[in-house]
Parts: sequence; C-alpha cells; structure tokens
Amino acid sequence: MHDLIKENHSTDPSTSLLRVKGLSAGYGEAVVLSDISFNIEPGQTLALLGRNGVGKTTLINTLAGATHMHAGTITLDGTRIENLPSFKRVNSLARGGIGWVPQERNIFKSLSVHENLTAVHRDSDDPNAWSPKRVYEYFPRLLERKNNLGSQLSGGEQQMLAMARALVVNPRLLLLDEPLEGLAPIIVEELLKAIRWITRDEGMSAIIVEQHPQMILAISDEAIVLERGTIVHKESAASLSKNTDALDRLLGVKR
Repeated sequence: MHDLIKENHSTDPSTSLLRVKGLSAGYGEAVVLSDISFNIEPGQTLALLGRNGVGKTTLINTLAGATHMHAGTITLDGTRIENLPSFKRVNSLARGGIGWVPQERNIFKSLSVHENLTAVHRDSDDPNAWSPKRVYEYFPRLLERKNNLGSQLSGGEQQMLAMARALVVNPRLLLLDEPLEGLAPIIVEELLKAIRWITRDEGMSAIIVEQHPQMILAISDEAIVLERGTIVHKESAASLSKNTDALDRLLGVKR
C-alpha cells in the first residue's frame, strides 16, 4: 500500500461537472474497482494513469455504462446517471452527456467518413456546437478522406474518426481510452494537438487514459493513479510530471 493519497486541490462538489462517489464496479459479480471517488470541474482534463491491468479501462467503461456497478454514484452536471444505460448517458442531458472513445474505436467500417459523422450527429441550436463541418477543422485528414470507407482508413485515421464521432453528439464530457496506443509518431503529434485544442481552446472536459504519462500530463489539469482497482495517488498534472519519485514508484517511469 502506498503512502497517504496526495490531494493538492480542494473542489466544491456542487459546481462539479462529474462527481464519482464510492464507486465499486466490475464485470458480473467480479469487482474490479473499489471505493473510487473524484470530481471533475467544467473545462477540466483529468489524466487517468496506472500500470497495465489496474482498472483504468474498467473505470472508463463504468462511466460510459458498460460494466456492472456494485455500489456508489455517478453524477453528471447534477443528474444521477449510474442507473442509465450507455446510450442514454449520451443523450441524458439537454446540453449533452458523455462522448466515449473506447479502445476498439467502434466506427462503422462499411460507411464513409462523412456518413459515420452524420449518422450520430446531434443537432443543436448552439452556433458553437460540434458538427461534421467543425470537426473537419480539427481533423483535416478526415476532410481529405471524407468519402473513404472506415475500413479504408489507417489506424490513426480511424482513431481521429472515433474522436470526431464522439464530438458530434455534443457531449459535456469526453472519455478517451488510450487514444495514442500503437500509432505512428506523426499521428500521435496530430492527435495530441487536436486534443489540446478541444480541451484547452474549446473548454471540453475530458478523462484520458494513456500508457505514456508525460504526453498526457502535459495537456491535463489533474491526475489520478490507480492500483489494484483503487485510487492511490492524486496530484495536479503539472506537479506530477515533475515528481520523478512518484512517477517511478507508481508507474515505473524513469528519467
């Protein structure tokens, strides 16, 4: 067991976009996550870190409604959503719910890029809402391949399409599960730039799981580290990126 969890910032739960309290969840009767609690404020990006197999993907899947919850609550913008199925979590709020990009990406490979976007686009009266036209500005590669089928895209382009699909439902919170995994460096650079624009410039709240912590810490506000299904460390992303002892002890990152 690690030292007492470090928490540098106090938050007002009443203003939080996402509140997770006492969450325990898993698959069937198997409990993977135990007593998970944290808040995310509007416009905040959270880096979700940990070694392989500690429950990071299970936490993302639980927030998206794809696991079995044993205990706890999930509140999104003041609305309890832990009992809602996944599809309702996307559309549960007038201002948008959750945009989920799983590891599998889940694009429609038999549809064109543009058809993938228009199939899930959620209309909004907000002139700043995400639309296919707007996401093309952030992902110019997708505009170039607008008429290509999903099956004709590279892995990196499929990841961009998965992110674009999540945005056009106009969510309040974006969940990204290892968005950079297995991609060429030039694609990683493009995706990091797009994620930075979407979160920093557009103010989208996000939770990002990533095996390469320094890449994500650089564009995040806060960080939590999981071990054996529980949170063992909380710290600002900027502070953790400089905390070589914690990175080595918790994640095996040596510099």
